[in-house]
Amino acid sequence: MDWYEKGMGERFSTFHAVLLAIWLAVLVWSGINPHDRLTWWLECTPGLIGFALLALTWGKFRFSRFCYALIAIHCVILFIGAKYTYAEVPLFTWLEGPLHFARNNYDKVGHFAQGAFPAIIAREIILRTRAARSKAWAAFFSITVCLSIAALYEIFEWATAEIIHEEADAFLGTQGDPWDTQKDMAWCLVGAVFSMLFLTGIHDRSIRRLVSRRNEYMP
Repeated sequence: MDWYEKGMGERFSTFHAVLLAIWLAVLVWSGINPHDRLTWWLECTPGLIGFALLALTWGKFRFSRFCYALIAIHCVILFIGAKYTYAEVPLFTWLEGPLHFARNNYDKVGHFAQGAFPAIIAREIILRTRAARSKAWAAFFSITVCLSIAALYEIFEWATAEIIHEEADAFLGTQGDPWDTQKDMAWCLVGAVFSMLFLTGIHDRSIRRLVSRRNEYMP
């Protein structure tokens, strides 16, 4: 059985319903009295766009359960950052003392996730659409896709700052670090490489389980 094959998937299940409920609950919680409403919209937008794309493509291309779980986790990270801003997430503010951090480091979690989780999404699309048959090439292209996304996001942040000026400070979250943009992209790279080194085995098994159902369920 060629598990790279795209197409047939499974129906909307309890697993998917739980992920959707978590996504919606955290989104609603995040939107209740956020630190800054404009920043909330800017930070939540990627999660909302991602949800719309998944809903629109559900009937044509369904991801593995592992992939959907990572997408949900990534959205939770985004929504937490949206509520407090990445520079003021309470837990990481508290950790500054015990761990001797010079700043709130939640943004590092966000940018690590920006590489780690989209890398798995890209890998699944690449393998199942046969854009690359070699796992090594799939890993390479997945990492470069994540770096491209990171670069585009930094350009988006810059453009936003140019348009709304001081109101973009909470969104940028540089915390006075002149190398913040470069560090953000570096953390994205670390996240993408981490996924390719340590998560691909789990990912492969999840894809196999999905494709094995293709004769039972039709999208």
